[in-house]
Amino acid sequence: MTTLLYSHQACLAHDTGTMHPESPARLDAVIAALEEPGFEVLVRRDAPLAERKTLELAHSAEYVARIFADLPKRGLRALDGGDTLVSPGSGEAALRAAGALAAAVDAVVAEEARNAFCAVRPPGHHAERQTAMGFCLFNNVAIGALHARVVHGCRRVAVVDFDVHHGNGTQDIFWDDPDLMLFSTHQMPLYPGTGAATESGCNHNIVNLPLPPMAGSQQFRQAMNDSVFPRLTRFNPDFILISAGFDAHTDDPLASLCLHEDDFSWVTCEIAAIADQVCGGRVVSTLEGGYDLESLARSAAAHVKALMNA
Repeated sequence: MTTLLYSHQACLAHDTGTMHPESPARLDAVIAALEEPGFEVLVRRDAPLAERKTLELAHSAEYVARIFADLPKRGLRALDGGDTLVSPGSGEAALRAAGALAAAVDAVVAEEARNAFCAVRPPGHHAERQTAMGFCLFNNVAIGALHARVVHGCRRVAVVDFDVHHGNGTQDIFWDDPDLMLFSTHQMPLYPGTGAATESGCNHNIVNLPLPPMAGSQQFRQAMNDSVFPRLTRFNPDFILISAGFDAHTDDPLASLCLHEDDFSWVTCEIAAIADQVCGGRVVSTLEGGYDLESLARSAAAHVKALMNA
């Protein structure tokens, strides 16, 4: 079996204006990197449109309706005071992003592929059940996790989030459900101000591992080896999803961790190895942050190459 790549041109139509860090150029950079030699066997699929009921796995119907009602007919509109901007194309982009996760889960469960990467935007891990924030409208990875449960009977689902920012939205959605587990490594202090180690959920199902500014490979790998991998294995999930943010790279302008491409390759290989032990290798990953185009492209390529080699 191979690795699937889900994306869609509509994700480029989510316009965030000039100078916004979460720009269409990010997705262009990732897709270009995955067209380089070595990725010929990557199977590419268009992300389908998610149904509203799929969004409502992680968000209330009222919230979903409000997001679509707030989309402008022209120009841009800010949903949270300036960071999270939407345009006329944002609705389809968000539906394609969530649809990618659901379709990827479907395909991996059906053994059409071993794993999948969703190169989509807008990102999702800051979107809480009732709140758009941090460039995110809907929580794509949480939607994928709950889709795996509701549609495929995967009772226990884990998300590993190595974005430099805390996955507060995923934490909010998972908080009261002991069969959903979130592992988040992130810089602290940093936006959104959550993610302390003491935030542990209803049954210690939230594992936050804050890293200080300028932490690098040693601290990141130690946190993963000591606190993520053993607990992920003991949790024995039926499916593993990854919030793959690459803004912990040392070249990223929005934070100050010091990771490199080989760190993202390493952590992906380790997660895939655990998936082999506990859930038949089933892994779906989705793009979150990463705002230096060159390091984003290299890091995403290293991540996908590791999935392909799993």
